[in-house]
Amino acid sequence: MIQFFLIVNKQGQTRLSRYYQHMEVQRRAQLEAEVIKRCLSRSKDQCSFLEYKDLRLVYRQYAALFIVVAIDETENEMAVYELIHNFVEVLDKYFSRVSELDIMFNLDKVHIILDEMLLNGCTVETNKSRILAPLLVLDKVSES
Repeated sequence: MIQFFLIVNKQGQTRLSRYYQHMEVQRRAQLEAEVIKRCLSRSKDQCSFLEYKDLRLVYRQYAALFIVVAIDETENEMAVYELIHNFVEVLDKYFSRVSELDIMFNLDKVHIILDEMLLNGCTVETNKSRILAPLLVLDKVSES
């Protein structure tokens, strides 16, 4: 099961965080700082999977952004690695070459996309057109 999903820039600033297990805000900030420090300090040659306490971290870097997903022992690392890439492809399809600014200024839309893909820490949808369908309906409604 996925424990949390983070998007972080190279400076270590969190751009999006979604937790699927209850955690106090103070504990979240501490956990994010430690996880970000570990992921950002790794070189491109190192593996994208690492152990952190009782979690396994799966991360990918896209330009200036890191996407970090924490999973428990029941989840498949490669499936999560591909899920991250699928998430970025959906963002690219919607925003046409997504950037950090797109995420910052359209955080609600990014959350909608993530919510369409994940439910309570489990993957529920991977089809790009199905993921984007509710968002495109919302866009049509807001235009009229």
